[in-house]
Amino acid sequence: MSRLIRLAVVCMSALLVTACVTKGGPVPYNVTEFGAPDLPVAQVGEEYHVSPTDVLGIEVFGVQEYTGDYTVDDLGRIRLPLVGNVPVAGQTTDEIASTLSKTLGERLLQSPTIQVQVKAANSRRFTIDGAVMAPGIYQLGSGKVTLVQAIATAKGLNESSNDRRIAIFRTIKGQRMAAAFDLKAIRRGQMPDPDIYPNDIVVVDGSNVRKNIQLVLQTLPLIGLFTRF
Repeated sequence: MSRLIRLAVVCMSALLVTACVTKGGPVPYNVTEFGAPDLPVAQVGEEYHVSPTDVLGIEVFGVQEYTGDYTVDDLGRIRLPLVGNVPVAGQTTDEIASTLSKTLGERLLQSPTIQVQVKAANSRRFTIDGAVMAPGIYQLGSGKVTLVQAIATAKGLNESSNDRRIAIFRTIKGQRMAAAFDLKAIRRGQMPDPDIYPNDIVVVDGSNVRKNIQLVLQTLPLIGLFTRF
């Protein structure tokens, strides 16, 4: 994980420590309905709306000059040769194909046939930190991802891990909220395996975890109700 990513996670953890102390409440276990985050979560399919940093594969049949991969910039645009910037953020792949067909048809090509696909949905990312083999920021991909799968994505737990203390941090209705999970109980079928959403932060406890993260995880009780910070 890069220095910038680690710094962001450390800062988030430090804020959460302060919240635990001042606003009352340990992170709860056994939460049956953690809830989805504030932002709507779309699957990468026909109805997926493209976001900045996504990578699009565009094929203009018979015209190699425009066929290739394009990264959506921070302003939600892609840049086409001889055309310039074309806004695409918030559109589906079919809508983008229609936009490009109209743009190229008006300026350069006669009735172009265009196909667009999302090659990388970079807005669908989560962070996993703590006692895992490969902490970092990962793509959720096109389908549902659970906590067990997220940990597998980070190459599993390391030898210092405490698989009974794993926290998920998420913003719901404008509040930073958290719930704790016992991975051992999940694998035994005693607890549900929670879904992971874009922008979630998963933290795994362990003896080698940085002190500020350990302070957060040490507040985890054996039993609790859902708590906001």
